[in-house]
Amino acid sequence: MTEHVLEVDDLHTTFSTPRGLMRAVDGVSLTLGAGETLGVVGESGSGKSVLGRTIMGLISNNANTEVTGSVRIAGQDVHEMKPGARRKLWGPEVAMVFQDPMTSLNPVKKVGVHITEALRLHLGLNRKDATERAVDLLRQVFIPEPVRRMKQYPHELSGGMRQRVVIAMALACDPKLLIADEPTTALDVTVQKQILDLLATLASERNMATILVSHDLGAVAGRTDRVAVMYGGRTVETSSTSRVFANPRHPYSEALIASIPQLRDAPHTVLRAIEGAPPNMLNPPTGCRFAPRCRFAQDRCREEEPLLRDLGERDVVHRGACHFPLEIAYEGVS
Repeated sequence: MTEHVLEVDDLHTTFSTPRGLMRAVDGVSLTLGAGETLGVVGESGSGKSVLGRTIMGLISNNANTEVTGSVRIAGQDVHEMKPGARRKLWGPEVAMVFQDPMTSLNPVKKVGVHITEALRLHLGLNRKDATERAVDLLRQVFIPEPVRRMKQYPHELSGGMRQRVVIAMALACDPKLLIADEPTTALDVTVQKQILDLLATLASERNMATILVSHDLGAVAGRTDRVAVMYGGRTVETSSTSRVFANPRHPYSEALIASIPQLRDAPHTVLRAIEGAPPNMLNPPTGCRFAPRCRFAQDRCREEEPLLRDLGERDVVHRGACHFPLEIAYEGVS
């Protein structure tokens, strides 16, 4: 891995609400290199989507929001840039695929207009060249009859095809970093696999850094190089995907993985759920935020906040925020 495409250092995103300050992202740091895919996982409310939007620069300081820390994309600090300069990053440097393709597309604009607008704005292409490029992009994301689709409106396409259009829009200007925020939420299982496979293939072909935000651990398991597990706005564990899934060291990671249905389980097997609810980020608990739900919690966990630290053995890069990490050997893990 050479220089990092993305560097996030001690990032905090805080929203001011009538009931107090909500710390949606609370001290997250991460790096990402070209061609590398990072999975960000956790329950709803853990801060995954806010993290992605803050990295993108869609959330910045204003009357109701405070962002501190740094986000550097291709060496440029996103939150130190003026809004006009930041918008120039969107497309050529960083792009995002959102959860719901129907709300990502303008219902009164044809598919072709969605794609050619970015090409003409950022790359300076004329109408003819932008149209040819847009047709080629639709072809790359396996949309049949791309010339005809260019003239259709979003409501005339299926959910899977709309998501492919959104991916084509995101990739139009060859970004160095792609953030995919729950890109398969509204799609059926077959289409989910097609979209995830497509993202993985395009990232590999373009040597593009990718962040895959998802609550679906199965989607992340086979399609990412590293994984960051988030809980209560913080990263509680991070390592290579194979290590985290084979040998989770944080009790929350272990509980998430244990809740996944297994094909080997007998029919009607009761799933192992995580008792309790995520913390109230307006008033998070003292100490470890997972302690109220953790079956291994001790007094120290309820009193002292654990810091993200090295848990690796035998030159293993594995970090976790736990006073009493699970003791699991690394034998047989690649």
